[in-house]
Amino acid sequence: MVRAIVGANWGDEGKGKITDMLAKESDIIVRFQGGSNAGHTIINNYGRFALHLLPSGVFYDHTTSVIGNGVALNIPYLVKEIQSLVEQGVPMPKILVSDRAQILMPYHVLFDQYEEERLGGKSFGSTKSGIAPFYSDKYAKIGFQVSELFGEEELKEKVYRVCETKNVLLEHLYHKPLLNPEEVYETLISYRDMVAPYVCDVSRFLNEALKDGKTVLLEGQLGSLKDPDHGIYPMVTSSSTLAAYGAIGAGIPPYEIKDIITVVKAYSSAVGAGAFVSEIFGDEAEELRKRGGDHGEYGATTGRPRRVGWFDAVATRYGCRIQGATEVALTVLDVLGYLDEIPVCVGYEIDGKVTKDFPTTTKLEKAKPVIEKLPGWKCNIRGIRKYEDLPENCRKYVEFVEKEIGTPITMVSNGPGRDEIIYR
Repeated sequence: MVRAIVGANWGDEGKGKITDMLAKESDIIVRFQGGSNAGHTIINNYGRFALHLLPSGVFYDHTTSVIGNGVALNIPYLVKEIQSLVEQGVPMPKILVSDRAQILMPYHVLFDQYEEERLGGKSFGSTKSGIAPFYSDKYAKIGFQVSELFGEEELKEKVYRVCETKNVLLEHLYHKPLLNPEEVYETLISYRDMVAPYVCDVSRFLNEALKDGKTVLLEGQLGSLKDPDHGIYPMVTSSSTLAAYGAIGAGIPPYEIKDIITVVKAYSSAVGAGAFVSEIFGDEAEELRKRGGDHGEYGATTGRPRRVGWFDAVATRYGCRIQGATEVALTVLDVLGYLDEIPVCVGYEIDGKVTKDFPTTTKLEKAKPVIEKLPGWKCNIRGIRKYEDLPENCRKYVEFVEKEIGTPITMVSNGPGRDEIIYR
């Protein structure tokens, strides 16, 4: 049985914690897209961790953690991440890496930085981890697949060919130092030695596991609105953030995905640039940001202050629909306990007309939020274990959100700890 866990909005919905919980009852956890450009924060008995490449199942001794073929594989980063877990007392996890995953190269990171620099004020707010150049190369067929590391002659020839095109850009577009193909080749050979112990045919492994009745959890990065097809293009990431892509990024049949848990935040936050209709500013935003999560609203990878806003029912309904959400986990509900009344964005006004449908980017830029206010519950709800023990206004808020998004909310998270969760 396969379940997917994905984000409904701009990413950063608190998926790390929910994945960690669900991983406990899974045999295999798979990362199926993205790279080390976004992190999941997890707090457990071993301490506090920000995972970037490793799936959130690495803390359990009964699980196998898999890096699928859809991932942007930063090999030294992966090795460093495994080492740092072991150094913090976590038992060495069982890890498999797809032989069809592609390698994020040091020059991808450089090109990412050079391009953001060149674009100046028109940049995409990239985390500069090399993600866009990596996926561009993958689809332009000049990327390096893990399997290619094991044929030296062919590898060397391809390195020379790729460096030739890269150096034209470095010289004439960016005016930066050129790549040395010998050095690039040596780097790849060192990567081969690092990754070799983990490499396997992941698609075959997963298909066998499913035949044996194992439980697989697909873990996505970011959220619906950062998807290159269905998100706020072009302010999106470069790989699909949708559960449907899990089948491709892991190499399993699409009909195996039976449950799609979409994580939704009780208010909104966004990392990076792009339209964000319910965004708030100034003191109001600073207050929410300070209270947000257990460490305030600052990115797990970059430490940047996140943009925050009220719950956006238009964006979230769309995000759940495009994910194919079968159930919703609502996170950070406890954060809103300080408010007398809680604004919710229930519609967008565009050119004088109100819509409840999430529009394409050009229209989105003009949208103004239509706000409805709900009464606050004015108390701390952490430590509550049963839904019926929540204050009435708090339950009303959850039920209002559920009705707006049209998907059952089965889990409500009311604190950062792995057991601070209410099942409905």
